[in-house]
Amino acid sequence: MTEAADRELIADASNPLGLDGIEFIEYSTSKPQALGQVLEMMGFRPIAKHRSREVLLYRQGDMNVVVNAHFAGLPRSARPSEVPVIAAVALRVRDAAAAYRYAIDRGAWAVPTHVEVMELNIPAIHGVGTSRVYFVDRYREFSIYDVDFTLIPTVDPHPPALAGMRWFGIVQYIGNDRMDDWTEFYAELFGFRKLPDTVRHGILPKGHVLQSPCGKFFLQLIEPKPGILDVEPEECLQRVGLGTPDVLKAVAALRERGVGFVESQGVHSDPRGALTQSYLGGVMFELVHDERP
Repeated sequence: MTEAADRELIADASNPLGLDGIEFIEYSTSKPQALGQVLEMMGFRPIAKHRSREVLLYRQGDMNVVVNAHFAGLPRSARPSEVPVIAAVALRVRDAAAAYRYAIDRGAWAVPTHVEVMELNIPAIHGVGTSRVYFVDRYREFSIYDVDFTLIPTVDPHPPALAGMRWFGIVQYIGNDRMDDWTEFYAELFGFRKLPDTVRHGILPKGHVLQSPCGKFFLQLIEPKPGILDVEPEECLQRVGLGTPDVLKAVAALRERGVGFVESQGVHSDPRGALTQSYLGGVMFELVHDERP
């Protein structure tokens, strides 16, 4: 075996799905215009509409956000509510069908599909709570949006990222004594690895941090606060982390756009990170210092 082939096998073993970052984050809400206003304050722009459903695509830089007000009525799916929730994460992978089979073979629960005319069948598995994890392999020259969406006329389909922002990670709230279960779930199905507790990002160093095998994003798993062990908290994807090489510059740019930030004795903006105020009952964004190439 050649040295190059040997390196390729090692790379495949550490990244079995060929994971290559986040393709989109999907919010579910019955108030899509209100959420759209928050996203536009954060620098996102609406660029396309779904062909057959009440769904809008927002973008800035390499980040895509799907705002979904359509209720498909599928099992284990939540009806859109006034408080937006993170309903899905789409992962870029080498081969979507192969990634789906790999996850199912390791115990993931399949999401039944309901594909309309002129829609792509994007494979998905169940994630935390009622969320889904999609597998996407069309994200270069030809993307999933070329089929399912129509561009909004006169709108730049590639708006630049504000202050160099990009996906950094996702914060997930977990139940009591569930840290080992979720760590194993993400390691077994996707190849995530737990970072040492001494490795921290941003200004909210709680829980455990998992790094994706591609090194392009992180998951932060946060357990309930001590003292509520008799109450089973809701498990969910709670907020999105945005990386930027200059946090304070990003904060200043976002403040000019009307974004408020949490400034208290315990949490305040500094060069390591910042946390936006909560909008619409729970939508928050965390900024994290990130100088990765």
